[in-house]
Amino acid sequence: MGPMSERPNRKLDVQRLTKLALPELPSLIAGTVALTIASAITLSYPVVVQHIIDGIGEGGGYDLVNNATMLLLGLFLVGSAFGAARAWLFTVAGERVVARLREQLYGSIVNQEVAFFDERRTGELTNRLAADTTVLQNTVTVNVSMLLRFIIMGIGAIGFLFYTNWQLTLLTLAVVPVVAIGAGVFGRRLRGLSRDVQDALARATEVAEETISGIRTVRAFAREDAETARYGEAVDESFQLAKGRAVVIALFRWLVGFAGYSAIGLVLWYGGRLLIDGAMTIGELTSYLLYTLTAAMSIGALSGLYEDFMKALGASERVFELLDREPSGHTGTDQPASVDGGVLFQGVSFAYPSRQDMPVLVDFDLALDQGEVVALVGPSGSGKSTVAALISRFYDPDTGRISLDGRPYEDLDSSWLRRQVGVVSQEPILFATSIKDNIRYGRPTATDAEVEAAANAANAHDFVMGFPEGYDTLVGERGVKLSGGQKQRVAIARALLKDPRVLVLDEATSALDAESEHLVQDALDRLMEGRTTLVIAHRLSTVKEADRVCVLDGGRIVQQGTHSELVSTDGLYRRLVERQFAAA
Repeated sequence: MGPMSERPNRKLDVQRLTKLALPELPSLIAGTVALTIASAITLSYPVVVQHIIDGIGEGGGYDLVNNATMLLLGLFLVGSAFGAARAWLFTVAGERVVARLREQLYGSIVNQEVAFFDERRTGELTNRLAADTTVLQNTVTVNVSMLLRFIIMGIGAIGFLFYTNWQLTLLTLAVVPVVAIGAGVFGRRLRGLSRDVQDALARATEVAEETISGIRTVRAFAREDAETARYGEAVDESFQLAKGRAVVIALFRWLVGFAGYSAIGLVLWYGGRLLIDGAMTIGELTSYLLYTLTAAMSIGALSGLYEDFMKALGASERVFELLDREPSGHTGTDQPASVDGGVLFQGVSFAYPSRQDMPVLVDFDLALDQGEVVALVGPSGSGKSTVAALISRFYDPDTGRISLDGRPYEDLDSSWLRRQVGVVSQEPILFATSIKDNIRYGRPTATDAEVEAAANAANAHDFVMGFPEGYDTLVGERGVKLSGGQKQRVAIARALLKDPRVLVLDEATSALDAESEHLVQDALDRLMEGRTTLVIAHRLSTVKEADRVCVLDGGRIVQQGTHSELVSTDGLYRRLVERQFAAA
């Protein structure tokens, strides 16, 4: 499945919401039993009240009042206990549902193709994981229990009303069609507004995530007030939409409330006439009023639940779209037992999915032989990093073919393929865990001794042991607590532990000072031993020792040879070298 559809079918959404609760069926059944008992006990209160009032009217004494009161207290105690059991069972089931939903949604998100993340902001996706799933949580469990409770209470109360006086009940229920029609009209509007509110909240989250993750840039340009204002505008947009939704909710509740009070007014008017005529006792009228209040409160509560269900349907659309979305691109199943590391680009043309009108590579050919070190140089924007991304199969070429040891990429299992490729970039991403966990990310089954050996080979062991916590030192978000050179060496240790057959070094030393560059380059030399390596770099010192230098311009290789050969030949490479010396 490709891009997200605009509006999923509402009936399908309801079915999907219902299915979310199915794994919790035992808890929900037990909760429903407790709910039914609690509701039945609640429906018995008016009958006891009727006997008290009529008994007093017929000369009953203190014993009648005392016994009836004790009976009511006993009913209150038992009913409350079953009500508490119902609430616990449904709430725990709801927590399990939302935890499972978040796990499934996160799994769906992280398995999407890289182009998916090019087109969507992190804030939008985190909002789906947090806010939208929370909206669904109560809907599929706690609200279902409330729905059942008020349906049972409402139907039970109406049954008693018919039993007591069917003519008065028919008159009272005349308001129900008005409420039903109003629910249909307001519900459609409320669902659309709820979806818009969730989308606006996602946009506000995007702004917050973007600003917080780039706080150093914000601070460097003294843009705190501007970013606060930008976030305020996004929040205000969601507020205005939420205010419109509040108007719809208020109007709907006004309709339901007016209908409920009108029903009570009709009961008082007609019941009073029956009382005067002797066709109804005071106890019966009191009981009838209590059942009318129960029915009215149940209908009112159902209207509130209806609002919640409409909100949930609005939130569920995006959640289910993400859950159902299949990553684009084909993955094969082949996992060869051995890998030599030869990579071949044949007639590859590529444009990023978000910029299809701007080709980056055009009829691109490149061969990386087993164990060869190839440097890829060229002006900014010539496509060097794109070649690195294609080697890791973050994207598939629009035309042409890429192969590993003669096997087409599309025939290889994508996850297996990426385990054969190691990448060290200019700004490596570290996770906010310990140094040890970041290194072990390259191979989760590695022992502590293997982690330490990789760190030694990457010239990282000495600085790691300089920290009080050693390998258990937390690196902070994106490795912010480490220097650039330290982060690079941790990333190199991670790549060493992974032990890939193909290595991509994307500007790996360009942002470092001379001392750090020396340590990192020494670690890189060890990492490159025996591996097919593609080096992308601007610095001449990085590419001089390469077996071959390929010059990329306009999405094509325009020159290739050794450094000495290219420098002695008039062409783009020599101009790049001269420009670098001039800049120095």
